[in-house]
Amino acid sequence: MTRFWTHAVLTASLAMCLATPAFAGDGVPTPWQMSFQTPATAVADFIYVMHDWVNVVIGLITLFVLALLIIVIVKFNEKANPTPSKTTHHVGLEIAWTLIPALILVGIAIPSFRLLKMQVELPKADITVKAVGHQWYWSYEYPKDQGGGFAFDSYMLSREDADKAGQPALLAVDNELVLPVGKNIVVQVIGQDVIHNFALAAFGVRMDAVPGRLNQTWFKAEREGIFYGQCSRLCGSNHAFMPIAVRIVSEEKYAQFLEEAKKKFASSEADTLKIASAAN
Repeated sequence: MTRFWTHAVLTASLAMCLATPAFAGDGVPTPWQMSFQTPATAVADFIYVMHDWVNVVIGLITLFVLALLIIVIVKFNEKANPTPSKTTHHVGLEIAWTLIPALILVGIAIPSFRLLKMQVELPKADITVKAVGHQWYWSYEYPKDQGGGFAFDSYMLSREDADKAGQPALLAVDNELVLPVGKNIVVQVIGQDVIHNFALAAFGVRMDAVPGRLNQTWFKAEREGIFYGQCSRLCGSNHAFMPIAVRIVSEEKYAQFLEEAKKKFASSEADTLKIASAAN
């Protein structure tokens, strides 16, 4: 018994030590991370709050069941209760253990449906962009009627280039998706070859990119910064190497980006046709 408790204490201490540097990154995962990234949208914030409260409910249920087991072990073992009870049914108890779990599930379902509504009910878009998943990179298209009219590919930087740029390896890209802060951004997501998934943890966004099907998701970033995501659907041998990098900037810097991008990614007819064909 002493050995058991010693092992338990050592395990808990190790977990606490590992948890010390395990704070969630701001837009980027960190080593030994044990919590969510800092939310950057109202949807992500709702997800995190709901997650925490559901864990509280789960913890209370676990403690309650554990307490019942201990009571049964102590009070109704053969030594303490040599004459076993002949009771087989208890109407009140059966109603309670049916009704109470149902009420708990309803209590969890109500915010779940609210969250689902927040995610799938698209607001009026201030800006619409298209994200096309390829094996193994992303393409982005900015519509012409919103000041864009260009498209570009976004590839993961090598570890050496990421280190030189001071950006995280396996997450940094050569061309980031640049968007303004405080705007409703609708992202049209589609796959060019196989199913991919457009996912950004800090935004609470996760949408499948399916060939031949145009899905839509949205977010409204509440602060500036760079936020990283990854393809979250197993899509082939280089699935782990098609990150998503979204840089959120002020409206002034976004307008400047559009002007510079029009020159940098001067959209030829071939580029436009390539993106358009992926959407059809």
